[in-house]
Amino acid sequence: MARCGMNVPALVIFDCDGTLVDSEELGTSVLVEMAGELGLNLPLRETNALFRGWQLDRCVAQLESWLGRKLPDDFVAQVRLRTRSTFQAKLQPIPGALDLVRALRLPMCVASSGPREKIELSLSLTGLLPYFKDRIYSGYEIGSWKPDPGLFLHAARAMGVEPARCAVVEDSLVGVQAGIAAGMRVFAYQPDEVAPQMPPEVQILRQLEELLPALRQAVS
Repeated sequence: MARCGMNVPALVIFDCDGTLVDSEELGTSVLVEMAGELGLNLPLRETNALFRGWQLDRCVAQLESWLGRKLPDDFVAQVRLRTRSTFQAKLQPIPGALDLVRALRLPMCVASSGPREKIELSLSLTGLLPYFKDRIYSGYEIGSWKPDPGLFLHAARAMGVEPARCAVVEDSLVGVQAGIAAGMRVFAYQPDEVAPQMPPEVQILRQLEELLPALRQAVS
């Protein structure tokens, strides 16, 4: 069911990592590899589940807590470089993402906690950039990161749409929390298993193509 006050959706706001592009585990694998080089051995699957949707600074702080010391001064810069190389070699769109954005007849944008350069690289490598080229919003540009709702509210204002008329498509718990806090209708892409603590009002998408009929149902 639609959230209270939700009429015809006027805007679809997509997260990027793990929602449009299959980047979450790739990005975490870089952090796990680099942490291992410093003597901190981490399981990829569990670390990826924990870090999903986190901004890099928060991940770095967690690594430092586990390691018991500060990471090298150039750690973040090296993560960015190695992630870029990994993405260029391996990044793919989420199954169904290209078909979805081609078929969607509503205004849409991307709102991601990542830096603009990373968002644009990810979308470019996967063929998605032309659909969002001038409608990309980064948490780094406004100093707001999920689960704070500021980024989604900023995207809605920039697109000229009231929050209650926005639909958010996310994959992470922090992103879902941000969408709910923004007063938007939230869909969670969960292809394997539903994340613990997923709020009951969130509509689960096992496949991205399920979004189109779900949006139509919201206005029927």
